[in-house]
Amino acid sequence: MPESEQAMTLPATIICMKWGTRYGADYVNRLYGMVARHLSLPFQLVCFTDDAQGIDERVSIRDLPPLELPAETPERGWNKLTTLQAELGGLQGEALFLDLDVVIVDQIDDFFTYPAEFAIILDGKLRRRQIGNSSVYRFKIGKYDDILQHFRRDFAHIQRRYRNEQAFLSAEIRKRGELSFWPEAWCPSFKYDCMPSWPMTYFCDAPIPKGAKIVVFHGHPKPPEAIAGISRKWYRPVRPTPWVADYWRH
Repeated sequence: MPESEQAMTLPATIICMKWGTRYGADYVNRLYGMVARHLSLPFQLVCFTDDAQGIDERVSIRDLPPLELPAETPERGWNKLTTLQAELGGLQGEALFLDLDVVIVDQIDDFFTYPAEFAIILDGKLRRRQIGNSSVYRFKIGKYDDILQHFRRDFAHIQRRYRNEQAFLSAEIRKRGELSFWPEAWCPSFKYDCMPSWPMTYFCDAPIPKGAKIVVFHGHPKPPEAIAGISRKWYRPVRPTPWVADYWRH
């Protein structure tokens, strides 16, 4: 069967990762609910995790692929690089990776048809350096295994040169001439694109930006903090944001 016809017979594959104790099973379950409400295509949500307890039975579970870094290695999202391995949980075709703390606010079918070999969010703060934000990226499973092997061989040097996995990944994909970015409006940052600037953030609610499909929550506030109006920064307060609760649910 030609590859194009085979792709049409497969469900859309969305993958996420959960390791450690930062995010509970409820984050995975909420992600499944948001995808189900905002994707018209048949799909499978696959969670790579070291603890599947409490995860909705509709989510396909795979063991978290080992990265085998030294125990003292700072956690900067490096585990995400294991999504690049050649044999990824028996999956094939293209996959859309979603962080567990994103909030889907509109239809996401376009993420599967957007013309790109590798698509990722353009980090708004690192725009000039053309570095992606890996909260949402789409790639062909197995195609970039050599990047993962390069990291495993030279991780000490790579970790000194790159702050985190998304900076390294962006640089490697860009070398191939395959780095593309989603349309800017699709994946706004809650912190930088939704929250009003100071001092208006004291008085104005955080709206959903026009054209947004997936709102990204990096750093703080996280979705439950945005709902409650907690920012953890005295100079960047956030008012309670009910629309986050409306979308971020099972």
